[in-house]
Amino acid sequence: MKQICVTGANGFIGRSLVDGLSCQGYQIKVLTRRSDCIFPVGVQVILGDLTLPDCPLAEFVVGCEVLFHCAGETRDVSSMHRLHVDGTQRLLQAVLKESAQRSQKLHWVQLSSVGVYGPPQGSRGAERMVSENTSHRPVGEYEVTKSKADELVMQASEGGAITYSILRPSNVFGAGMSNQSLRGLIRMVKRGLFFYVGKTGAVVTYVHVDDVVAALMKCAFEPMAKGQAYNLSDDCLLEELIQQIASALGVRPPRLRVPEVLVRTAVGILEGSLPIPLTRSRIDALVNRTCYPADKIAAELGFSFSKPMPAAINDLVSLRSGIQDLVT
Repeated sequence: MKQICVTGANGFIGRSLVDGLSCQGYQIKVLTRRSDCIFPVGVQVILGDLTLPDCPLAEFVVGCEVLFHCAGETRDVSSMHRLHVDGTQRLLQAVLKESAQRSQKLHWVQLSSVGVYGPPQGSRGAERMVSENTSHRPVGEYEVTKSKADELVMQASEGGAITYSILRPSNVFGAGMSNQSLRGLIRMVKRGLFFYVGKTGAVVTYVHVDDVVAALMKCAFEPMAKGQAYNLSDDCLLEELIQQIASALGVRPPRLRVPEVLVRTAVGILEGSLPIPLTRSRIDALVNRTCYPADKIAAELGFSFSKPMPAAINDLVSLRSGIQDLVT
């Protein structure tokens, strides 16, 4: 039975991954900063902080055959470089040292983001199809540091001591998600406040956490995944998503559509002076026409979405434990 190591195991995706691995009977070791975390029976917990030089990484990676690097910081900008870049570099050094002491190669599965490709050049509403061969033009500290971490992993593999796979999901959703954009969208539809911005045909880029976990496992255990990067997004039209949300909530679907230039002008005037729900970044999302096809992972690894959009949104809207948070 393989020895699996997981960083970021207490995060939204990492915890679902550990649960999935545990159900399949793998020997699992996790690295976490918190001593109060509860994991499935049999999971070995190593206390440590990847951002600190004294993190017990040698103890964490000893005997490891597959490592899932899921640790990520999405809120504290000041910590992103320390975790994504410095932390990844320390972890790679520990892995390379461990690999040098044995004949078996370790396989590293890197959880990245489609954000490394950056926004479209020019208009945010420009039609764009992003593949794994698209050049990286990250904007923002999170995206820049995640792109750098990917580069570090690929460079470390050049010596032949480790193999790697990189998974780049879009916006991940599901029970327990920290991303509030989808919850905000659901609230707006429920209250009858949502309206479309600009012309029809905008695209939303989401993927359910269960599908991310399934794809991570494909990257870990399918031989063809070695040395490859895969995008993962179940894109659909914004109109389809809104119709599905309204149907799940039992409300009338919104019809109002406002010209983009008018909305951007109004937000530019009011933003910063009044507490308005729309921001420039949210407008960008509402007019987005960038797609991230998952064709490569489907063709090479036989991956298919178990919770396809937009129907998968029903899982979130109908959660008994979260329904009040979503609609009030």
